[in-house]
Amino acid sequence: MVRGQRGEVTEVPRILIVDDDRSIRRTLEKFLGGEGYDVSTAQDAPGAVAAVTPDIDLMLLDLGLPGGSGFDVLTAMAERENPPSIVVVTARDDMQSTVKAIQLGAYEYLVKPVDIDRLRAVVKTALDSREARDQLVELAARGPESGDILGKSPAIRDVWKQIGAVSTTRAPVLIRGESGTGKELVAKAIHMASAERERPFVAVNCTALAPGVLESELFGHVKGAFTGAVADRPGRFELAGKGTLFLDEIAEIPMDLQAKLLRVLQERTFERVGDARPLPLEARVIAATHRDLAAMVAKGTFREDLYYRLRVVEIHLPPLRERATDIPILVEGLLGKINRDLGKEVRYVTPAALARLTGHAWPGNVRELENTLTRAVVLAKSDVLDETLLPIGPAASAPEHADADAEGALPTLREIERRHIARVLAHTEWNKRRACAVLDISRPTLDRKIEEYGLRKDEA
Repeated sequence: MVRGQRGEVTEVPRILIVDDDRSIRRTLEKFLGGEGYDVSTAQDAPGAVAAVTPDIDLMLLDLGLPGGSGFDVLTAMAERENPPSIVVVTARDDMQSTVKAIQLGAYEYLVKPVDIDRLRAVVKTALDSREARDQLVELAARGPESGDILGKSPAIRDVWKQIGAVSTTRAPVLIRGESGTGKELVAKAIHMASAERERPFVAVNCTALAPGVLESELFGHVKGAFTGAVADRPGRFELAGKGTLFLDEIAEIPMDLQAKLLRVLQERTFERVGDARPLPLEARVIAATHRDLAAMVAKGTFREDLYYRLRVVEIHLPPLRERATDIPILVEGLLGKINRDLGKEVRYVTPAALARLTGHAWPGNVRELENTLTRAVVLAKSDVLDETLLPIGPAASAPEHADADAEGALPTLREIERRHIARVLAHTEWNKRRACAVLDISRPTLDRKIEEYGLRKDEA
């Protein structure tokens, strides 16, 4: 039971399906109709906008549409007084589209092909929780794109969605994750997706400065405040202005400075060291740590009140070992960056090298992966990166004689080829372009091999 026109309760929720693919419209219409919903459809952006009446409760929206885009529809809906909840259902599987859609008010972002049970659950929760949508419809699209946080795993997609949501507010954010997971990258993405993206992003590494120096760096000082203070100097709070102040490794600041930081966050004012004149805190504060702050609070080494003040919104970044399926995507993206930085053209990764990369535990996470690839690119003598360039152990999942049959018989060359192609497709999540690059074969050849060997995506 959901709201209908004029706020009354309707027994049958009404759903509008917007997709330019007729077969997809018919499939979704049949499925949702069978679930008991009142379903209508539209095939282009103008038709979608025109079809939204006050009694439409939910829209399933594709992004690639004739006559405009799904983003145009989202923008138009954001201007409505009582728009439907919107679930994006699209083939676009990237960070920028996800962040932009959430910013524009999308309740959820699903990537085709959509699991039918997942769709059923999302439709139900979207209809049951329309209030959640209202928190995400205030921002329109913002100019240049933020830096990519690479991956396609569910955990990374959740991070994209959280970036889209928190970027519409000025609430403090606490980013948790092991060293090397990309906490500063997430902070920058939040800043670049926000209304203040043209204002400063100021980062402070709390472990890089001695406690006495850290206080001066944060708050600034006036001439004569201490030995060596030969002139007035603004601090990072002041330099950030109305932008973003990023406090990396916040757990490392001493207790006395924690108390001062808490007062600044509560009162939204601060003073330079040696000066009693209050200055306004206008910046949005984002903090990050690789440590368990809750455990530190329990031990008395971190202030509980500061902890709760910082974690109004909390984003957790998973370690790389928990999202190993993202490694091929990270390798591809990082190689492009490294090649540009070094003026190299290492474009291909051999299957053995990729297996070694995906099998490694990566205790240093994405930073370790990037450093490893950088070293390999520097040492590479051609455009191919092979396993001899990787100073890490062999793939964990590749035991000796793994290609031998259970009874000890060696497989045929045909079977080895089939297994290898299946492994590469699994590693690339069936992205055929990347699989062709790893296998060094053409797309028609790969398609022929898939058909010849009867390979299926559900075998991965």
